[in-house]
Amino acid sequence: MVSHVWGLLAHPSAEFEQIKSENESVSHLYTHHVLLLAAIPVVCAFIGTTQLGWLSGEGHAIRLDMFTALYTAVAFYLLMLAGVAAMGKVIHWMARRYESRPSLHRCMVFAGYVATPMFLSGVVALYPVVWLCLFVGIIGLCYSGYLLNLGIPHFLNIDSKEGFIFSSSTFAIGILLLELLLGVTVLLWGYGSWLF
Repeated sequence: MVSHVWGLLAHPSAEFEQIKSENESVSHLYTHHVLLLAAIPVVCAFIGTTQLGWLSGEGHAIRLDMFTALYTAVAFYLLMLAGVAAMGKVIHWMARRYESRPSLHRCMVFAGYVATPMFLSGVVALYPVVWLCLFVGIIGLCYSGYLLNLGIPHFLNIDSKEGFIFSSSTFAIGILLLELLLGVTVLLWGYGSWLF
């Protein structure tokens, strides 16, 4: 797992070829990659919001109690896992019109590896300042977009000219899904304590 993470950051084209040659199953991807990496932003946000609290521009810290932070962290973790699966299905749905017609299995694996920079950018939640989290999150999102564009011809065998339109559309859907996940998480943080 760690070798793929470093490879996706250091030499992504070669790493996609390596991942493709392994013909990894979706269950192996989740147990050896997605489950572990999705825990990074969850654990960091739990620590940051319970120990430091969300730091506002005025210098006030809004700390979450352990119970609220715990159920929010669990919900956010499950939403991220579902988000990766949903993006795999979106990629498969969008790829059905191309001649190569990659399988759902390959699209799910691809989505799991493309999400890697987003998971890694979650480390910044240890110090939960809104502008910093947004800045690092945007960097992670941009690199995920780069991996999406780069990996389509390598991993899904879709021509790079057609792949640009494919990756742009998929990226836009991914951003909408990310906004939905973040919105649900904010609702859980803001109003979740009234539910329990």
